[in-house]
Amino acid sequence: MAVNNDYIKYITEQLSGVSPFETKKMFGGIGFFKDDVMFAMIGNNAFRLKVNESNQSDFEKYGMKPYQSDSKKKGMPYWEVPKEIIDNKKQLTLWAKKAIDVAKKIK
Repeated sequence: MAVNNDYIKYITEQLSGVSPFETKKMFGGIGFFKDDVMFAMIGNNAFRLKVNESNQSDFEKYGMKPYQSDSKKKGMPYWEVPKEIIDNKKQLTLWAKKAIDVAKKIK
């Protein structure tokens, strides 16, 4: 599955508050890495951040659910980010910083 390059560019620009970070192609999508940990991904035309109990309620307030892998038949610790958060660079930076902290704790 191809990922839209314009969407990747937009997300990368919106995440400028947590730069520098790397992106890597993986499993038909894109992984976002900071300090050698994956904190976000684009897959199935959605941007997702890593979640645990410390930031889960942020996503639940918007009715979001964990990503379900068709191949694994279970939820993964990445939740879709609401469009209104993606479009608000300041809010997205806050959410991304929380996801980075989650990824570092899980590592």
